Amino acid sequence: MIPVTKPFAPPIEEYQRYLEDIWSRKWFTNNGPLVNDFELKIKQRLNQKHFLFVNNGTIAIQLAIKALGIKKKVITTPFSYVATTSSLVWEGCKPVFVDIQKDTFNIDPAKIEEVIDQDAEAILATHCFGNACDIDAIHAIAKKYNLKVIYDAAHCFGTSYQGKCIFGYGDISTTSFHATKIFHTIEGGGVFSQNPQLLRRMAYMRNFGHDGPEQFQGLGINGKNSEFHAAMGLANLKYIDEILKERKTQFERYDSLLEKLRVEKQRIQKGTDYNYSYYPIVFESEEVTMKMKLELEKREIFPRRYFYPSLSSLNYVEKTETPISDNIASRILCLPLFHDLSVQEQVLISRVLLREQNN
Repeated sequence: MIPVTKPFAPPIEEYQRYLEDIWSRKWFTNNGPLVNDFELKIKQRLNQKHFLFVNNGTIAIQLAIKALGIKKKVITTPFSYVATTSSLVWEGCKPVFVDIQKDTFNIDPAKIEEVIDQDAEAILATHCFGNACDIDAIHAIAKKYNLKVIYDAAHCFGTSYQGKCIFGYGDISTTSFHATKIFHTIEGGGVFSQNPQLLRRMAYMRNFGHDGPEQFQGLGINGKNSEFHAAMGLANLKYIDEILKERKTQFERYDSLLEKLRVEKQRIQKGTDYNYSYYPIVFESEEVTMKMKLELEKREIFPRRYFYPSLSSLNYVEKTETPISDNIASRILCLPLFHDLSVQEQVLISRVLLREQNN
């Protein structure tokens, strides 16, 4: 079987050494030494001053919404994982969907101003598949209308924009360290901000609001992560350059193998140093997409329809016309891409697609 993704696993003896230290301390969670070490090493690796390790990427978005005091309308993308939208609804906000650019798959800044009204408080944009949004255009609009900006950068570890780590943009940038991601802590996520007051607020929020054992700094939640997850992050961080290099090699191999396949590809935003997190291809129709998916699955190869359906069609949001997102979502497949995917497996996947195209 060839799944769409598979977690990178460091040598088990390296993870075991972290476990032995955890066992000896009996400090399993609640801001332990490995969590602190992990946060420090992430900041050093990414050249970021402020970072918090939290228990998943969804909580990261929810903390960002709470910390910024957002309660009304948030302009967002219909083409993302469901957590982007569900986090807004969960926090009592109203998602206002703006269609995407047909080539980058990111929210179209040219359409944002059309939906801004007196209740609009923020923009929540996803760097889809690790491809940077048009950050300059989004920031110009946000400044003009006094809107907050949150970036869902769940796919973005290793991506930079205009020479700077992509997590350094927006009022708050969130990410995921889930096992499906290019860099993972099994389960996990993070929040970044250039504003130390915002990070301090989220630090209280992720730990029930505790300011010492008997005092509280307002409303909080359990957003902490454990020593075991930090250990996996520390073990994996040692290999991130190798992981990123191999991902680029596999991506470029697909490009070469599938040169004659009749598909559209995602355009990488100008100024982006891409991390090659996913390999999305867009077929000429939904019918062809489903045919290709079925043929791959017959051979125990499992691509994914990331992201189908458009979030604007969810049954707990106001229905919105997003024809470009709907169209891309109906025709897209992400092919298997993970660290130990072999050359032979990529050749097999490519042959199936090319053969079926000609049938």
